Amino acid sequence: MSKNIRTDLAIEIRESLYDESGEEINGVEITIEEDEELGILVNWVEITNENGAAAMGKPIGNYITLESNAIKENNPETHEEISKILAQKLGKLHNLKSDAVILIVGLGNRYVTPDALGPKVCENIFATRHLGEDVPESLKGKLRAVSALTPGVMGITGIETAEIIKGVAEKIKPDLIIAIDALAARKTSRINATIQISDAGVNPGAGLGNRRVSINKNTMGVPVIAVGVPTVVDAATLVNDTMDKMLHTLSNALPEGQTFFTMLSTLEESDRYNLITEILHEGNMFVTPKEVDAVINRLSNIIANTLNIALHPGITIDDVNRYLN
Repeated sequence: MSKNIRTDLAIEIRESLYDESGEEINGVEITIEEDEELGILVNWVEITNENGAAAMGKPIGNYITLESNAIKENNPETHEEISKILAQKLGKLHNLKSDAVILIVGLGNRYVTPDALGPKVCENIFATRHLGEDVPESLKGKLRAVSALTPGVMGITGIETAEIIKGVAEKIKPDLIIAIDALAARKTSRINATIQISDAGVNPGAGLGNRRVSINKNTMGVPVIAVGVPTVVDAATLVNDTMDKMLHTLSNALPEGQTFFTMLSTLEESDRYNLITEILHEGNMFVTPKEVDAVINRLSNIIANTLNIALHPGITIDDVNRYLN
């Protein structure tokens, strides 16, 4: 895969490296689970050593990806099942004590729909740190201390996002930070149909080519779990994929020896991608589906429910809906 082709998904990087070499990567392990009845695929990519980290361009850690077209659809029953599966996987990434303090951070710009996932998730989080003794009798002993923060983006606040999170963390001293962010994908089929969780932290805006301070255990002083959904795809990648399909179709329709067709079909993917970027005259254009407004609302509910039932032992999605609404 060309280093220029942008993706935040560990599974896509691993797929590309495997396609190029045809061999497994030292330091990268993968486990695949599939629920055919629900149409859910779970890939667990674990980077175990520095060789794997260098090959993947990502830190050592676990990267769990859940894929399902049902995520995009208006299907509340399946969304609840997805939340339960994600909550179970989240519990395997970090063992929380019953009195743990958790800080949930909604990264992104609430005024730009494809980037508003984090802030929208925080709107549906069952924040409980402030309740103290005011917890309803039926929920006593079932809640952890959870706070939700939406720090905004540096273009609006003028402050590095990591600095805001670090300042709040020093004050409330969480045992765990969970950061939610919108991502970029390599494959259009994964847009709004994939959820990735990782215990390696997050680099806000990395998929879009922005360089912000990382939010991870080293910078925050406590473990950081990242939850993300790819909501955009690089425009040049979209054109490149379209050209792949076009060339495949034309290969069956055109006579052999067509000079232009031969030239395009023999170009390396990275060269073709760079050519497309030059033609577009824009290396910073990203595309999102037209129904993104509705899908972001569904995704935010799925992720919020995942966190609510994962972080508060003994409560259900019905309990969350009762006390949030």
